[in-house]
Amino acid sequence: MPFEFWSLVAGSYLLGSVPSAYLAGKWSRGIDIRQYGSGNVGATNLLHFTSKRVAIPVIIFDVLKGMIVVLVAWRLGFGLAGQVVVGLAAISGHNWPCFLRFNGGRGIITTLGVAFMVPLINNLVPLEMVILITIVLNAIVWVSSFCFKGGPLGVFIVAASMPLLGLGFDAPLPYTLGLLGMFLMLVLRRLTAPQPISITSMSKRQALLNRLLFDRDIREKEAWMSLVLEQQEKQGKVSG
Repeated sequence: MPFEFWSLVAGSYLLGSVPSAYLAGKWSRGIDIRQYGSGNVGATNLLHFTSKRVAIPVIIFDVLKGMIVVLVAWRLGFGLAGQVVVGLAAISGHNWPCFLRFNGGRGIITTLGVAFMVPLINNLVPLEMVILITIVLNAIVWVSSFCFKGGPLGVFIVAASMPLLGLGFDAPLPYTLGLLGMFLMLVLRRLTAPQPISITSMSKRQALLNRLLFDRDIREKEAWMSLVLEQQEKQGKVSG
């Protein structure tokens, strides 16, 4: 049983490591998405430089990464804790993929796949409640995007609220701890992800706070993207 479980954990990490956004950028436009925009290997950055037709399959694949591995763990008879560990492995693979020298995305979509599949297959929360929670969390992201011209702050709020929701609904401890682990993985990835430019005029403390909340060194998205595009144009990575 331990061998079977850890084999599944390794397989989940490898599946999570499949860089769908990177591959879609290469296949559709011949670009390395890491060299464009925020440098994030995710659907949002991909959408900015390609199209919905390219990005939507990536979104579907990334959410299925999390859902499939949890479902497989459940079908093999592993308990709630085992399912959570397998899901975390898939998220880790997305964030730190072995196929891209451990520089991946933020794992948001894969995290959602894990976070909502686990309670569904274990009957922790009624389907109607899962749908309601999903609507509310998406509304938070939308409002944040409208107010701050970008979704990273809303994503942070949603990720931080998930462990609290687990406590509020009296979810089993392994699941609540798993939600906390997903949040901490997002925090770690945001704080350590390579940045496309360096802002020398800002203190390291302020830059880290901006990365944590807004996933960039500057709070204002337009100013940040303007500096990024200017730098990339100088390096010949983008045109016009």
